[in-house]
Amino acid sequence: MDRRFARRFDSPDELVEVERLRSEIIHLAGMSVSHDVHQPGWRWSSHVKPIVGTEWCQLRHVGWVMGGRLHLALIDGHEFEVSQGDVMVVPAGHDAWVVGDEPFEYIGWSGTRGWLGSLEAGLERVVTNLVMTDIVGSTPLARRLGDRAWGELLEQFLAAARDVIARYRGQLVEVTGDGVLARFDGAVRALHSAVALRAAAAELDIPIRVAVHSGEVEVADGTLRGVALHEAARILALASAGEILVSSTAHALGEAPGLVFVDHGEHELRGLGRTYRLWRLEVR
Repeated sequence: MDRRFARRFDSPDELVEVERLRSEIIHLAGMSVSHDVHQPGWRWSSHVKPIVGTEWCQLRHVGWVMGGRLHLALIDGHEFEVSQGDVMVVPAGHDAWVVGDEPFEYIGWSGTRGWLGSLEAGLERVVTNLVMTDIVGSTPLARRLGDRAWGELLEQFLAAARDVIARYRGQLVEVTGDGVLARFDGAVRALHSAVALRAAAAELDIPIRVAVHSGEVEVADGTLRGVALHEAARILALASAGEILVSSTAHALGEAPGLVFVDHGEHELRGLGRTYRLWRLEVR
């Protein structure tokens, strides 16, 4: 395939993800074309207005609807809906929201760059190093211990995890039920923190698995978004109790004395459409 004349959305030039919206963008022959998926519950005035700061969407959109339904309300009071098979022209000055339980999906070739540029004004794209943990077999463990003892044990682990993350100059992004998501500005610190988190859990007799991944994320209002988070979660799901699995990017950035990487082979991460080489982290 000659990329000057034909492109595919599975290899976009840009990928933008904000709450309930994913947009893959291709630049071709001087035009920007997007494949946009709006999840049920998405509404422009709820999810985009706070970012761009205008009362109405001020851009004109032209596109072809692949699936789902979108309701549009114009500033002049006119309202209409578009659905699968429609070619839509939406004037500037509108609100829009997904109707029903099916995602609204369309191909757009007008309004793409201006609209997403407005969204990106509220976002910061950075390359970061992610560490994600999960307690293996937490449900049967909680049943065996009982609610009170399980809650106390979980609090002990989370307190230890906060100490570890702070020690390696990381930031606790989120407590994910019975695990943590943290980010670090250095891959080596992220990897050492993964080892320390595993050791802290072992002292409490808690079996955890850990994933370490380096990639680009979007930061908005202190929260992280982007494909790198999905990649980290999929890597974590492949780990067994006591294992630390590391992506190739984190491996390349984080080689350091005392860290030993064992090739864990190539794996297809669910829903991401390609294979990833993973490494198992050990220590000397």
